[in-house]
Amino acid sequence: MHDIRAIRENPAAFDAALARRGLSPLSSEVLALDEARRALIHAAETAQAAQNAASKQVGAAKAKGDDAEFERLRALVAEKKAEIAAMTAEADQKDAALRDMLMRIPNSPLPEVPEGADEAGNVELRRWGTPRTFDFAPKEHFDIAGVKPGMDFATAAKLSGSRFVVLRGAVIRVHRALAQLMLDTHVGDHGLTETWTPVLVKEEAMFGTNQLPKFAEDSYQTTNGWWLVPTSEVTLTNTVAGDILDEAALPIRMTAHTQCFRSEAGSAGKDTTGMLRQHQFEKVEMVSITTPEASLAEHERMTRCAEAILEKLGLPYRTIVLCTGDMGFGATKTHDLEVWLPGQNTYREISSVSVCGDFQARRMNARYRPAGGKPEFVHTLNGSGLAVGRCLIAVLENGQQADGSVDLPEALWPYLGGKRRIAANGDLV
Repeated sequence: MHDIRAIRENPAAFDAALARRGLSPLSSEVLALDEARRALIHAAETAQAAQNAASKQVGAAKAKGDDAEFERLRALVAEKKAEIAAMTAEADQKDAALRDMLMRIPNSPLPEVPEGADEAGNVELRRWGTPRTFDFAPKEHFDIAGVKPGMDFATAAKLSGSRFVVLRGAVIRVHRALAQLMLDTHVGDHGLTETWTPVLVKEEAMFGTNQLPKFAEDSYQTTNGWWLVPTSEVTLTNTVAGDILDEAALPIRMTAHTQCFRSEAGSAGKDTTGMLRQHQFEKVEMVSITTPEASLAEHERMTRCAEAILEKLGLPYRTIVLCTGDMGFGATKTHDLEVWLPGQNTYREISSVSVCGDFQARRMNARYRPAGGKPEFVHTLNGSGLAVGRCLIAVLENGQQADGSVDLPEALWPYLGGKRRIAANGDLV
């Protein structure tokens, strides 16, 4: 959420940041609402002062036996009380409207974020690995012979509808091994604290990490008001909601492996085959809570943590910085990792790592106290480390052989009891 004081002080900079995202100026609308709210508060305070003064005079008039003055002052007190109540209620309405407006405005991109209207404006930073040369036409994951017995879309559709999958046998073992490798690497090599969190959260948690109010249709809500998390960014980040942390406790670095749920409301017709885009999936998430001074360095560190998983698995990837028009709502800068999928003959997103500045912290009221100073808002960061299902797709497609079997990365062998391949008949061997 934006700082209203910063908008008051420099409305032109606020509008310029929105323009970089392709949005129209909003400072006039925001400030008009803010001014109306502040005017009502001032008027209520003035009326309160008049009420207080009249209240003091009521007793004096009574003591003097001046009944006329007594009645006039008593009526004035009642009038001011009613005015104050009406103005306070209206001010509260304006305040709620202003907060809702600010909640719906995306974060400002950092100056170094490249300008662009859509993904065509993204800028590649680096590549790792060389895509394998096949002596046969590589297939997409769901068409590989050895994968088909363990990837059942028909049964999932019978149970739940489209964009679900039932995984069995060798395929689900590889899926589970990938998640374990990610957690072990982030905890053992990268120093993140493994955390287990609920997948059902209160509405305020979704507001805190900017899924609400703007993106309600992208998530699922239960009949009793809980929300299913679209990612454990929601829970991990909100662990510090309402807190004032000691500066010495920062950075806080967490990782969690959870189920995630997304309605995919805005993706009609996209990736309808296979398990690239599902309503229910698993992800290993990374979240960091830092001081403002450390957040950009932490962003680079988190990007390297995600890249390290792909390198362990020998999967070619590229790292890009998203342009202003393709960046997520809450981000001020984002790196995407795209893994090579030979079945599609292209790179596809497998991780987004974003720094959000104090945008989420303001929504959550998450602060820290510098040594000897007043509380300030923390900076929050989040990133996939990685999306487990998409990583599974990449492992299967990059390891496929002409006979329909799949050679698995060496890093997974210890998690599979020494097994190294999915045979063409679907067995783990």
